[in-house]
Amino acid sequence: MTERAPSAFLAACRRQPAAHTPVWFMRQAGRHLPEYRAVRGTGSFFEAIAKPELAAEITLQPVRRYGVDAAILYSDIVVPVHGAGFGVDIVPGVGPVASEPFRSAADLDRLPPFNAEEHTPYVVETVRIVAKELDVPLIGFAGAPFTVASYLIEGRPSKDYLRTKTLMYTDPQLWASLLDRLADYAIASLRAQVGAGASAVQVFDSWAGALAPDDYRRYVLPASAKVFAGVADLGVPRIHFGVATGELLGLLAEAGADVVGVDWRVPLDAAAERTGATVALQGNLDPAVVIAGWEATEVKARQVLATAAGLPGHVFNLGHGVLPSTDPSVLARLVDLVHSTPATSGSGAQ
Repeated sequence: MTERAPSAFLAACRRQPAAHTPVWFMRQAGRHLPEYRAVRGTGSFFEAIAKPELAAEITLQPVRRYGVDAAILYSDIVVPVHGAGFGVDIVPGVGPVASEPFRSAADLDRLPPFNAEEHTPYVVETVRIVAKELDVPLIGFAGAPFTVASYLIEGRPSKDYLRTKTLMYTDPQLWASLLDRLADYAIASLRAQVGAGASAVQVFDSWAGALAPDDYRRYVLPASAKVFAGVADLGVPRIHFGVATGELLGLLAEAGADVVGVDWRVPLDAAAERTGATVALQGNLDPAVVIAGWEATEVKARQVLATAAGLPGHVFNLGHGVLPSTDPSVLARLVDLVHSTPATSGSGAQ
Protein backbone atom coordinates (compact mmCIF):
# COMPACT_ATOMS: atom_id res chain seq x y z
CA MET A 1 0.00 0.00 0.00
CA THR A 2 1.23 3.51 -0.78
CA GLU A 3 -0.16 6.07 1.64
CA ARG A 4 -0.10 9.79 1.37
CA ALA A 5 2.58 10.90 3.76
CA PRO A 6 1.84 11.31 6.52
CA SER A 7 -1.61 9.87 7.31
CA ALA A 8 -3.74 12.29 9.32
CA PHE A 9 -5.90 9.37 10.42
CA LEU A 10 -3.02 7.31 11.83
CA ALA A 11 -1.50 10.38 13.47
CA ALA A 12 -4.77 11.27 15.21
CA CYS A 13 -5.24 7.67 16.37
CA ARG A 14 -1.80 7.91 17.99
CA ARG A 15 -2.55 11.33 19.47
CA GLN A 16 0.13 12.92 17.31
CA PRO A 17 -0.01 16.16 15.32
CA ALA A 18 -1.88 15.94 12.02
CA ALA A 19 -2.32 18.33 9.11
CA HIS A 20 -6.10 18.33 9.45
CA THR A 21 -8.88 16.63 11.35
CA PRO A 22 -9.26 13.19 9.74
CA VAL A 23 -12.69 11.80 8.91
CA TRP A 24 -14.22 8.52 7.83
CA PHE A 25 -17.70 7.07 8.33
CA MET A 26 -18.88 3.77 9.70
CA ARG A 27 -20.89 2.02 6.96
CA GLN A 28 -19.51 4.52 4.45
CA ALA A 29 -19.64 1.75 1.83
CA GLY A 30 -23.15 0.60 1.14
CA ARG A 31 -26.72 1.26 0.22
CA HIS A 32 -26.68 5.07 0.31
CA LEU A 33 -24.28 5.16 -2.65
CA PRO A 34 -25.69 4.87 -6.19
CA GLU A 35 -22.43 3.30 -7.37
CA TYR A 36 -22.87 0.58 -4.73
CA ARG A 37 -26.36 -0.19 -5.96
CA ALA A 38 -25.03 -0.32 -9.52
CA VAL A 39 -22.45 -3.05 -8.81
CA ARG A 40 -23.94 -4.93 -5.86
CA GLY A 41 -26.24 -7.20 -7.83
CA THR A 42 -29.03 -9.34 -6.42
CA GLY A 43 -27.15 -12.07 -4.57
CA SER A 44 -26.90 -12.43 -0.81
CA PHE A 45 -24.44 -10.50 1.31
CA PHE A 46 -22.25 -13.56 1.78
CA GLU A 47 -22.25 -14.17 -1.96
CA ALA A 48 -21.06 -10.59 -2.49
CA ILE A 49 -18.17 -10.68 -0.03
CA ALA A 50 -17.08 -14.07 -1.41
CA LYS A 51 -16.10 -12.16 -4.57
CA PRO A 52 -12.93 -10.28 -3.54
CA GLU A 53 -12.90 -8.01 -6.59
CA LEU A 54 -16.49 -6.93 -5.91
CA ALA A 55 -15.93 -6.47 -2.16
CA ALA A 56 -12.79 -4.48 -2.90
CA GLU A 57 -14.63 -2.21 -5.33
CA ILE A 58 -17.36 -1.56 -2.76
CA THR A 59 -14.72 -0.78 -0.11
CA LEU A 60 -13.02 1.73 -2.42
CA GLN A 61 -16.15 3.56 -3.61
CA PRO A 62 -16.56 5.99 -0.67
CA VAL A 63 -12.85 6.83 -0.69
CA ARG A 64 -13.11 7.88 -4.33
CA ARG A 65 -16.34 9.82 -3.84
CA TYR A 66 -15.65 11.57 -0.53
CA GLY A 67 -11.88 11.70 -0.12
CA VAL A 68 -12.16 10.31 3.41
CA ASP A 69 -8.97 9.65 5.36
CA ALA A 70 -9.50 5.90 5.76
CA ALA A 71 -11.35 3.02 4.16
CA ILE A 72 -13.08 0.30 6.12
CA LEU A 73 -13.40 -3.19 4.76
CA TYR A 74 -16.76 -4.17 3.28
CA SER A 75 -17.63 -7.15 5.47
CA ASP A 76 -19.55 -7.94 8.67
CA ILE A 77 -18.74 -8.94 12.23
CA VAL A 78 -20.39 -12.36 11.86
CA VAL A 79 -18.33 -13.34 8.82
CA PRO A 80 -15.80 -15.43 10.83
CA VAL A 81 -18.47 -17.52 12.58
CA HIS A 82 -20.30 -17.92 9.28
CA GLY A 83 -17.10 -19.03 7.57
CA ALA A 84 -16.39 -21.51 10.34
CA GLY A 85 -19.80 -23.11 9.78
CA PHE A 86 -21.83 -22.09 12.82
CA GLY A 87 -24.86 -21.37 10.68
CA VAL A 88 -25.42 -17.61 10.48
CA ASP A 89 -27.04 -15.71 7.66
CA ILE A 90 -27.65 -12.00 7.15
CA VAL A 91 -31.30 -11.43 6.37
CA PRO A 92 -32.14 -8.16 4.57
CA GLY A 93 -34.08 -5.86 6.86
CA VAL A 94 -33.32 -8.02 9.89
CA GLY A 95 -29.59 -8.56 10.31
CA PRO A 96 -27.60 -11.61 11.46
CA VAL A 97 -29.81 -14.65 12.06
CA ALA A 98 -28.70 -18.00 13.47
CA SER A 99 -31.05 -20.80 12.44
CA GLU A 100 -29.90 -22.92 15.40
CA PRO A 101 -28.92 -20.55 18.23
CA PHE A 102 -26.25 -21.32 20.82
CA ARG A 103 -27.86 -23.12 23.75
CA SER A 104 -25.41 -25.45 25.51
CA ALA A 105 -21.78 -26.49 25.90
CA ALA A 106 -22.26 -28.87 22.97
CA ASP A 107 -22.62 -25.82 20.72
CA LEU A 108 -19.00 -24.90 21.36
CA ASP A 109 -18.16 -27.72 18.94
CA ARG A 110 -19.85 -25.65 16.23
CA LEU A 111 -17.07 -23.07 16.72
CA PRO A 112 -13.90 -24.92 15.69
CA PRO A 113 -10.50 -23.21 15.91
CA PHE A 114 -10.64 -20.35 13.41
CA ASN A 115 -8.15 -19.94 10.58
CA ALA A 116 -8.75 -16.89 8.40
CA GLU A 117 -6.96 -18.27 5.34
CA GLU A 118 -9.00 -21.47 5.57
CA HIS A 119 -12.41 -20.23 6.70
CA THR A 120 -12.56 -16.74 5.13
CA PRO A 121 -9.90 -16.61 2.40
CA TYR A 122 -12.05 -14.18 0.39
CA VAL A 123 -11.78 -11.60 3.19
CA VAL A 124 -8.00 -11.85 3.27
CA GLU A 125 -7.81 -11.54 -0.52
CA THR A 126 -10.13 -8.50 -0.47
CA VAL A 127 -7.81 -6.80 2.01
CA ARG A 128 -4.82 -7.53 -0.21
CA ILE A 129 -6.55 -6.03 -3.25
CA VAL A 130 -7.75 -2.92 -1.44
CA ALA A 131 -4.44 -2.27 0.32
CA LYS A 132 -2.67 -2.19 -3.06
CA GLU A 133 -5.18 0.29 -4.48
CA LEU A 134 -5.50 2.71 -1.57
CA ASP A 135 -3.47 5.79 -0.81
CA VAL A 136 -5.10 6.08 2.63
CA PRO A 137 -5.12 3.51 5.44
CA LEU A 138 -7.48 0.55 5.41
CA ILE A 139 -9.27 -0.31 8.65
CA GLY A 140 -9.79 -3.99 9.31
CA PHE A 141 -12.37 -5.00 11.87
CA ALA A 142 -13.92 -7.72 13.98
CA GLY A 143 -16.86 -8.16 16.29
CA ALA A 144 -16.22 -8.02 20.01
CA PRO A 145 -16.98 -11.30 21.81
CA PHE A 146 -20.09 -9.98 23.60
CA THR A 147 -21.82 -8.63 20.52
CA VAL A 148 -21.10 -11.68 18.39
CA ALA A 149 -22.22 -13.93 21.26
CA SER A 150 -25.49 -12.02 21.49
CA TYR A 151 -26.31 -12.83 17.86
CA LEU A 152 -25.45 -16.51 18.31
CA ILE A 153 -27.48 -16.83 21.51
CA GLU A 154 -30.50 -14.70 20.62
CA GLY A 155 -30.59 -16.03 17.07
CA ARG A 156 -31.23 -12.55 15.69
CA PRO A 157 -30.94 -8.88 16.72
CA SER A 158 -32.53 -8.25 20.11
CA LYS A 159 -33.82 -5.30 22.10
CA ASP A 160 -33.49 -6.86 25.56
CA TYR A 161 -30.81 -9.60 25.24
CA LEU A 162 -32.74 -11.80 27.67
CA ARG A 163 -31.29 -15.12 26.52
CA THR A 164 -27.79 -13.64 26.41
CA LYS A 165 -27.97 -12.23 29.91
CA THR A 166 -29.61 -15.38 31.23
CA LEU A 167 -26.71 -17.50 30.04
CA MET A 168 -24.26 -14.96 31.39
CA TYR A 169 -25.82 -15.01 34.86
CA THR A 170 -26.76 -18.69 35.15
CA ASP A 171 -23.78 -20.42 33.56
CA PRO A 172 -20.78 -18.11 33.88
CA GLN A 173 -18.36 -20.92 33.05
CA LEU A 174 -20.00 -21.68 29.70
CA TRP A 175 -20.37 -17.96 29.08
CA ALA A 176 -16.65 -17.41 29.66
CA SER A 177 -15.79 -20.33 27.37
CA LEU A 178 -17.95 -18.92 24.58
CA LEU A 179 -16.50 -15.42 24.86
CA ASP A 180 -12.97 -16.78 25.03
CA ARG A 181 -13.58 -18.78 21.84
CA LEU A 182 -14.99 -15.71 20.10
CA ALA A 183 -12.01 -13.65 21.28
CA ASP A 184 -9.76 -16.15 19.53
CA TYR A 185 -11.86 -15.72 16.37
CA ALA A 186 -11.50 -11.94 16.52
CA ILE A 187 -7.75 -12.10 17.12
CA ALA A 188 -7.16 -14.52 14.24
CA SER A 189 -9.32 -12.46 11.87
CA LEU A 190 -7.71 -9.15 12.80
CA ARG A 191 -4.18 -10.52 12.56
CA ALA A 192 -4.90 -11.89 9.11
CA GLN A 193 -6.33 -8.56 7.96
CA VAL A 194 -3.31 -6.65 9.22
CA GLY A 195 -1.01 -9.21 7.66
CA ALA A 196 -2.75 -8.64 4.34
CA GLY A 197 -2.36 -4.87 4.51
CA ALA A 198 -4.81 -3.26 6.99
CA SER A 199 -3.22 -0.29 8.78
CA ALA A 200 -5.63 -0.08 11.73
CA VAL A 201 -8.33 -2.24 13.31
CA GLN A 202 -11.70 -1.54 14.89
CA VAL A 203 -13.48 -3.84 17.32
CA PHE A 204 -17.25 -3.39 17.22
CA ASP A 205 -18.96 -4.10 20.52
CA SER A 206 -22.12 -2.62 19.11
CA TRP A 207 -24.52 -3.83 21.78
CA ALA A 208 -22.36 -3.66 24.92
CA GLY A 209 -24.44 -0.66 25.97
CA ALA A 210 -27.09 -3.15 27.12
CA LEU A 211 -24.85 -3.99 30.09
CA ALA A 212 -24.35 -2.36 33.48
CA PRO A 213 -20.74 -1.36 34.17
CA ASP A 214 -20.26 -4.00 36.87
CA ASP A 215 -21.53 -6.74 34.56
CA TYR A 216 -19.33 -5.51 31.72
CA ARG A 217 -16.28 -5.56 33.95
CA ARG A 218 -16.98 -9.05 35.29
CA TYR A 219 -18.40 -10.88 32.28
CA VAL A 220 -17.12 -9.07 29.18
CA LEU A 221 -13.98 -7.04 29.82
CA PRO A 222 -11.61 -10.04 30.13
CA ALA A 223 -12.49 -11.35 26.65
CA SER A 224 -12.37 -7.90 25.04
CA ALA A 225 -9.02 -7.19 26.69
CA LYS A 226 -7.76 -10.48 25.29
CA VAL A 227 -8.63 -9.30 21.78
CA PHE A 228 -6.76 -6.03 22.12
CA ALA A 229 -3.78 -7.72 23.75
CA GLY A 230 -3.79 -10.32 20.99
CA VAL A 231 -3.05 -7.71 18.32
CA ALA A 232 -0.95 -5.30 20.37
CA ASP A 233 2.32 -6.52 18.89
CA LEU A 234 1.20 -5.59 15.36
CA GLY A 235 1.74 -1.90 16.09
CA VAL A 236 -1.43 -0.66 14.38
CA PRO A 237 -3.98 1.64 16.05
CA ARG A 238 -6.79 -0.25 17.77
CA ILE A 239 -10.27 1.32 17.93
CA HIS A 240 -13.05 0.20 20.30
CA PHE A 241 -16.64 1.17 19.52
CA GLY A 242 -20.07 0.52 20.96
CA VAL A 243 -23.51 2.13 20.89
CA ALA A 244 -25.07 3.63 24.05
CA THR A 245 -21.86 2.95 25.94
CA GLY A 246 -21.69 6.28 27.76
CA GLU A 247 -21.42 4.56 31.14
CA LEU A 248 -18.82 2.14 29.80
CA LEU A 249 -16.41 4.51 28.04
CA GLY A 250 -13.77 4.19 30.75
CA LEU A 251 -14.00 0.41 30.54
CA LEU A 252 -13.73 0.46 26.75
CA ALA A 253 -10.48 2.34 27.13
CA GLU A 254 -9.33 0.01 29.90
CA ALA A 255 -9.75 -2.97 27.56
CA GLY A 256 -6.69 -1.78 25.70
CA ALA A 257 -7.81 0.43 22.84
CA ASP A 258 -5.80 3.32 21.44
CA VAL A 259 -8.99 5.02 20.25
CA VAL A 260 -12.48 4.89 21.76
CA GLY A 261 -15.47 5.51 19.53
CA VAL A 262 -18.20 7.68 21.04
CA ASP A 263 -21.81 7.75 19.92
CA TRP A 264 -23.83 10.96 19.76
CA ARG A 265 -25.22 10.71 23.30
CA VAL A 266 -22.05 11.85 25.09
CA PRO A 267 -20.16 15.07 24.24
CA LEU A 268 -16.54 14.44 23.35
CA ASP A 269 -15.18 16.52 26.22
CA ALA A 270 -17.24 14.44 28.67
CA ALA A 271 -16.01 11.28 26.94
CA ALA A 272 -12.44 12.46 27.44
CA GLU A 273 -13.07 12.81 31.16
CA ARG A 274 -14.64 9.34 31.35
CA THR A 275 -11.71 7.74 29.54
CA GLY A 276 -9.18 9.58 31.66
CA ALA A 277 -7.90 11.48 28.61
CA THR A 278 -5.63 8.52 27.89
CA VAL A 279 -6.91 7.62 24.42
CA ALA A 280 -7.84 9.33 21.18
CA LEU A 281 -11.56 9.72 20.53
CA GLN A 282 -13.61 9.00 17.43
CA GLY A 283 -17.00 10.47 16.63
CA ASN A 284 -19.62 11.61 17.16
CA LEU A 285 -22.19 13.28 14.91
CA ASP A 286 -25.68 11.79 15.12
CA PRO A 287 -26.25 10.01 11.78
CA ALA A 288 -29.88 11.14 11.86
CA VAL A 289 -28.77 14.76 11.64
CA VAL A 290 -27.30 14.10 8.18
CA ILE A 291 -30.73 13.01 6.99
CA ALA A 292 -32.04 16.46 7.95
CA GLY A 293 -29.90 18.14 5.30
CA TRP A 294 -26.81 20.30 5.10
CA GLU A 295 -27.88 23.24 7.27
CA ALA A 296 -28.61 21.04 10.29
CA THR A 297 -25.54 18.92 9.59
CA GLU A 298 -23.21 21.91 9.44
CA VAL A 299 -24.42 23.30 12.76
CA LYS A 300 -24.04 20.01 14.59
CA ALA A 301 -20.74 19.14 12.92
CA ARG A 302 -19.23 22.47 13.94
CA GLN A 303 -20.35 21.76 17.50
CA VAL A 304 -18.58 18.40 17.46
CA LEU A 305 -15.43 19.97 16.07
CA ALA A 306 -15.50 22.79 18.61
CA THR A 307 -15.93 20.33 21.48
CA ALA A 308 -12.97 18.30 20.22
CA ALA A 309 -10.74 21.32 19.67
CA GLY A 310 -8.82 20.94 22.94
CA LEU A 311 -8.49 17.17 22.84
CA PRO A 312 -5.31 15.38 21.83
CA GLY A 313 -6.31 13.07 19.02
CA HIS A 314 -9.72 13.25 17.34
CA VAL A 315 -11.03 11.26 14.39
CA PHE A 316 -14.29 12.70 13.10
CA ASN A 317 -16.99 10.12 12.46
CA LEU A 318 -20.68 9.58 12.95
CA GLY A 319 -21.91 8.23 16.26
CA HIS A 320 -23.05 5.08 14.41
CA GLY A 321 -23.23 3.96 10.78
CA VAL A 322 -24.36 5.92 7.73
CA LEU A 323 -28.10 5.46 7.28
CA PRO A 324 -29.31 4.03 3.94
CA SER A 325 -31.36 7.14 3.11
CA THR A 326 -28.40 9.50 3.54
CA ASP A 327 -27.80 11.99 0.72
CA PRO A 328 -24.20 11.50 -0.49
CA SER A 329 -23.88 15.20 -1.29
CA VAL A 330 -24.33 16.05 2.39
CA LEU A 331 -21.56 13.66 3.39
CA ALA A 332 -19.31 15.15 0.70
CA ARG A 333 -19.81 18.65 2.12
CA LEU A 334 -19.27 17.30 5.61
CA VAL A 335 -15.88 15.85 4.62
CA ASP A 336 -14.87 19.21 3.14
CA LEU A 337 -15.92 20.99 6.34
CA VAL A 338 -13.97 18.62 8.57
CA HIS A 339 -10.89 18.81 6.37
CA SER A 340 -10.93 22.58 6.63
CA THR A 341 -10.66 22.30 10.41
CA PRO A 342 -7.16 22.19 11.95
CA ALA A 343 -6.43 18.96 13.78
CA THR A 344 -6.28 18.85 17.55
CA SER A 345 -2.87 19.53 18.98
CA GLY A 346 -1.66 16.03 19.72
CA SER A 347 -0.05 17.42 22.85
CA GLY A 348 -1.22 14.41 24.82
CA ALA A 349 0.65 11.93 22.64
CA GLN A 350 2.63 9.40 24.57
